[in-house]
Amino acid sequence: MSNKVHIRRLATGVPGLDNLLGGGLPEFSFNLIAGAPGSGKTTLAHQIMFSLANPDNRALFFTVLGEPALKMLRYQQQFPFFDIDKVNDSIRFVNLSADLLEGDFDRVLARIAEEVKAYAPSLVFVDSFRSVVQSARQMEKGDASLQHFVQQLGMQMTSWQATTFLIGEYLLPEAEASPVFTVADGILWMSLNLRHNSMVRKMQVVKMRGQAQAPGLHTFRISDEGIQIFPRAIVQQTTAHDLSSTVSTGEQRIQMGVPGLDDMLGGGLPVGYSLLVVGPSGSGKTILATEFLAEGARVGEPGVIASFEKSPSQLLNNKLQTLVKAGQVGVIDTRSLDLSIDETLHDLIAMINRMQAKRVVIDSLSGFELALAPQFSEDFRGSLYRMIAELTSMGITVLMIAELEDRYTDLRFSPYGSAFLADAILVQRYIEIAGQFKRVLSVVKVRGSAHSKDIRLFDITGNGIVIGEILSGYDGIMSGRPTVGP
Repeated sequence: MSNKVHIRRLATGVPGLDNLLGGGLPEFSFNLIAGAPGSGKTTLAHQIMFSLANPDNRALFFTVLGEPALKMLRYQQQFPFFDIDKVNDSIRFVNLSADLLEGDFDRVLARIAEEVKAYAPSLVFVDSFRSVVQSARQMEKGDASLQHFVQQLGMQMTSWQATTFLIGEYLLPEAEASPVFTVADGILWMSLNLRHNSMVRKMQVVKMRGQAQAPGLHTFRISDEGIQIFPRAIVQQTTAHDLSSTVSTGEQRIQMGVPGLDDMLGGGLPVGYSLLVVGPSGSGKTILATEFLAEGARVGEPGVIASFEKSPSQLLNNKLQTLVKAGQVGVIDTRSLDLSIDETLHDLIAMINRMQAKRVVIDSLSGFELALAPQFSEDFRGSLYRMIAELTSMGITVLMIAELEDRYTDLRFSPYGSAFLADAILVQRYIEIAGQFKRVLSVVKVRGSAHSKDIRLFDITGNGIVIGEILSGYDGIMSGRPTVGP
């Protein structure tokens, strides 16, 4: 029999936040929402409050700012989570700015206690708590008074059986010396990152007592719908048992849709593998990806394509347009710049689950990197690794396209050293034969599987890609004179 106290976790109503917190907010916890001005602290607090508040779980929102609650609500009511019927019914706003101006912490604490006793809320919010800190520093013995105030407030909030939130504009140096960070059960840190005219919002769960939270910085957006968080993809540790049950043995393989290519791959591409298709411009990478998706549709395996180099209208050739209209292939709208890999992964997984997709195409890695905000492109390889690991762990087979300059005199297998991402690599190149450019392809690797070592000619026709004869006697230099074998 377990003697552990059960702590109920509250669903916050903020997409992605419960995952960061480890399943939700602990009931009766004492939390701090901190960050720079404009980072979204008040919006986050209101979104949580309107989601949780009801006649049986009422909320008190104390404002210690000079602006009236009416002005604040004027902007917050633009979001769909705002419910005017809850105001003055299950949500009450109280302005403490006049009490704070007197500089009497005991009076402020007494006023809060009076309101809580009279209203009996399940949720209590104080915004902005930094105003209390600033007032303390202007008083004699301010820090001591503040510490006493925070301790008393924390104890009273615990005794009220309320889940509480203190909201404030804090900077990191202030955080290290602030007593409120010591007594808080949970700390949510919100930040703004501005670089090269690109602004990215991030959130970090600094502390959440009693439960494991998602580590690191996580991207979030404030849209017309409110705040949405995109938890950072984290590669899970794999046990020997997991390896035996999840790693492809090569027994299950999918067909690529190009006659002859499956034989080159050793019988097809193993399910759940990531395939990197590299080659110069015009070598047929996107056409190969189209055949890959079309073959999936033919055998009942829907697919998803995310294009970062072309708009959806430019991307969709006749075959893809037909597949999309039939609902067999979904297209991710990559919108504009300032993307994050975690946000893209969120959109991909949502469409994969909706369509029950088995195949994913990313066209291309080079365009993907350019579409990212500068803050994310610095760690492109690491973030992309987590993304591909997440998709393949779901049993999705991923085809990635990468632009690769053909230098003719040397052979590279991937741009930016991204070959480590792939379980299999297919290289497309140009060569010169009899005064004409010809296309050739070869399979560089298929992890854990035998595959062809041949370099083969191929052509692009009205029926798709046609693989031809084996190239022999070619030294890899443009001026060389290759011969064609059977």
